[in-house]
Amino acid sequence: MSKITDYAFLFQKSFGTSGVNAIGSFQLSQLNSSSVQSKLKAAGINTNSKQYKTVISKMMQNANGMMYTNPAAIKNLMKNYDKDGDYISPATGLAGMDATDIPISQRHVIIDIPEKNRQEMFDNAKREFLEENGIANGDTTKRSDVFYHYQKFAKKRDRLKGTWTLEQYERQYNQAFYDAAKAADPTWKPGKAIKAGALDGITREQIDKSLTVTMGQYGEIFKRGFDLNILVDRTAFCVTNAVRMPFL
Repeated sequence: MSKITDYAFLFQKSFGTSGVNAIGSFQLSQLNSSSVQSKLKAAGINTNSKQYKTVISKMMQNANGMMYTNPAAIKNLMKNYDKDGDYISPATGLAGMDATDIPISQRHVIIDIPEKNRQEMFDNAKREFLEENGIANGDTTKRSDVFYHYQKFAKKRDRLKGTWTLEQYERQYNQAFYDAAKAADPTWKPGKAIKAGALDGITREQIDKSLTVTMGQYGEIFKRGFDLNILVDRTAFCVTNAVRMPFL
């Protein structure tokens, strides 16, 4: 977090005036003084709130109490945190997505994801795979929207784990699309036009049922069974251990 420093006190001191300026700036080391506490309360700041305590804690970490601030600055920073003191993402307006100080073992965990969110991810991944011929396009992808639709209605404590899980579903869907495109046309590679109907036989349910949870290098991931039958041009074939695709 960037430091909010009010330099007005420097000019006041240079003219022999008090180090406390007109907008109530004070040094963090003076935070617990009765005069500063009175100013904070007068500004409508609840000094017992987790929002306040989180902001002050971070200020202290950044400046060791030597920084100058004021009630307005503190109040403004408190807007970045919810009532539990958790950071609110400015991009989504949601808390629970800050991974700072949370070990991978606690956030890269597979949890249950509502079917509607899995279906939305499947549909989006399939559409983009076909539109881009198997190459991920960061400029046009709508995957962030899919993640947001999940995060918006998920419990705060589940958002990090659920987002990780939904990403693992996305990887498996894209891998299945790659396998199917390759099976329909063995000469196909990412960037080449995909054979018409190559993905028509793939369903989300088919993929989801084949998945089991395993431990990967960076946390829990999905492993797809070797008995996943995908239909291409109405001909059933068995997907085996395929090459990972650039899209993933």
